[in-house]
Amino acid sequence: MTDLSVLDLSPITQGSTATQSLANSLDLARHAERLGYRRYWLAEHHNMPGIASAATSVVIAHVAGGTKTIRVGAGGIMLPNHAPLVIAEQFGTLAALFPGRIDLGLGRAPGTDMLTARALRRNLESTDNFPQDVVELMGYFQPAEEGQRIRAVPGEGQTVPVWILGSSLYGAQLAALLGLPYAFASHFAPAELDHALEVYRTRFQPSAQLDKPYVMLGLNVFAAPTDAEAKLLFTSLQQAFVNLRSGRPGQLPPPVENYDRDLDPMAKTMLAQALSCAVVGSPETVRQGIDAFISRTGADELMVTAQCFDHAARVRSFEILADVHKSMSKAA
Repeated sequence: MTDLSVLDLSPITQGSTATQSLANSLDLARHAERLGYRRYWLAEHHNMPGIASAATSVVIAHVAGGTKTIRVGAGGIMLPNHAPLVIAEQFGTLAALFPGRIDLGLGRAPGTDMLTARALRRNLESTDNFPQDVVELMGYFQPAEEGQRIRAVPGEGQTVPVWILGSSLYGAQLAALLGLPYAFASHFAPAELDHALEVYRTRFQPSAQLDKPYVMLGLNVFAAPTDAEAKLLFTSLQQAFVNLRSGRPGQLPPPVENYDRDLDPMAKTMLAQALSCAVVGSPETVRQGIDAFISRTGADELMVTAQCFDHAARVRSFEILADVHKSMSKAA
């Protein structure tokens, strides 16, 4: 049965604070660990009033330090914002603190707008250095060679699984070439999903890390006792997406009854496309949706996200999904 993992953007809800958001993230991670989720990933975003995980490595340490067994990692680190050596040192440190529990997902996008990207003070001329940066970063995790002048300490000799993240064919091609596991952002950019899976699987070259293709797909899952309750929870994410695409990013808004009823056609079309990989409903609806998505894609693992306004509702959503997953596993 396909494994389940959690992607947490550490949402800051309207009227709340980053302090509360980060406390909620740790609480959810502890629930996810108890419920049997495989990993708990956090994502790098900058200049986003509704996301508290900008200092991703720090938040990973916060979550890993408050849990015991679940894998914790980045989904992902936006490598163009950082020197590869710095990331090797950060994740080498995390691996030294939490042996066998740290994952490193790498993305090519800046995770922000271009003005903020300039404030991050990395070279903005091109993202074409991404493949070289990935290879350089992975090299720092290898045992040091005689006479090696630049070393990642901590980092060298550490086992830190590296993933390639993407929402286009670029990441699929690079992951296949390097023989790395591939995580596709179908939870917000599903347009190239099928093509990217084909490219990755057909071009995959085995590596020291991985002998065959391994795909993890992002999926929005909003589960509640009834379809109506789940659809209401889902409206927080819908509002946030419309606000973001309209140039008005903000904190995660509370749910709104019949939100899509008065939306203009362009916004409705945008949501239908961007959030097409979403399973929203009661336990039975979720079971059917998960089964259909796995059957269509052949995903090895699902990275589930749920941007719920109410933290208790978010925890309950992951509890319902875990119960559904267990019943599906028994049936399989």
